[in-house]
Amino acid sequence: MVIVGGITRLTDSGLSMVDWKLFIGAIPPLNHADWVDTFNQYKQYPEYQKQNFMFTLSEFKTIFFWEYIHRLLGRFVGLVFIIPFIYFLIKKRLEKSLVIECLILFFMGAMQGAIGWWMVKSGLVNNPDVSHFRLATHLTTAFLTFAYTFWVALKLIYPNKIHFKKTLYKLSSILMIVVIIQIIYGAFVAGLDGGKIYNSWPKMHDRWIAESVYAMEPFWSNFINGIAGVQFVHRTFAFVVLGLIIYIYYEAKKHKLLKIENIAIKFLLVTVFFQMVLGVITLLMGVPIWLGVIHQIGAFILLGSTVFSIFVFKKFN
Repeated sequence: MVIVGGITRLTDSGLSMVDWKLFIGAIPPLNHADWVDTFNQYKQYPEYQKQNFMFTLSEFKTIFFWEYIHRLLGRFVGLVFIIPFIYFLIKKRLEKSLVIECLILFFMGAMQGAIGWWMVKSGLVNNPDVSHFRLATHLTTAFLTFAYTFWVALKLIYPNKIHFKKTLYKLSSILMIVVIIQIIYGAFVAGLDGGKIYNSWPKMHDRWIAESVYAMEPFWSNFINGIAGVQFVHRTFAFVVLGLIIYIYYEAKKHKLLKIENIAIKFLLVTVFFQMVLGVITLLMGVPIWLGVIHQIGAFILLGSTVFSIFVFKKFN
């Protein structure tokens, strides 16, 4: 879902399906007449009228494919969850606490579909671009849904975990917040196509802070609506993430770590360095689709590493 979602965004395919039919929408156009009808529906909306008015049917099929696969995968994920959940519920294989956790997961997954359509609708009115705020909401809640899924899975994999490191747990929890902020700004950059400007590093062309970073009024708007301002925050905040993980690594050296704790810390360090280098290369190359997708996967793995660190250092009763 993360990979296909990234490709869907980077290929500007997200507005190709102009309606949302939860069940009927699982069936794609099956013949030429269906394709023409679907294309004609697309022609009624701003993306075709203002941006893709030269599109042929063949080109439309390409962008439709990615959005269709993304939505189909969403339905498939739902089935992969709900069918075993109902089965284990009937068989009384789930403890009460796990039932509650699974219901939370179900709600989070269902909300993803609704948030996805809410995001798409923002690009079907006047401006043929989805709101970067709605895009950030969709991406962040998807990542949080994964994070909670992973957390529930870890509790099942390690049911008797008793080790606890209070300081490292607190630092890992702070890291979680910092990583989420960075993910949100990554979504802002994607939504505003902020990776297509200032494709240099460490400076923004010949300046550490380009003038366009603070050109908008009011000043604060630069950092949530300005293309340059948003990119500046994302590229700068990466050092905050890196610095915090390095600090956690050196703090961990003061403790006698178990094998699983040592793995968690080292994995964090390797992941953040990989993600930093990948981010710089992606920027320098002007965000080609394949690199943009890999960078998004890197963020996904970094979030997973953070969740794992919180888990291994947390105290459970």
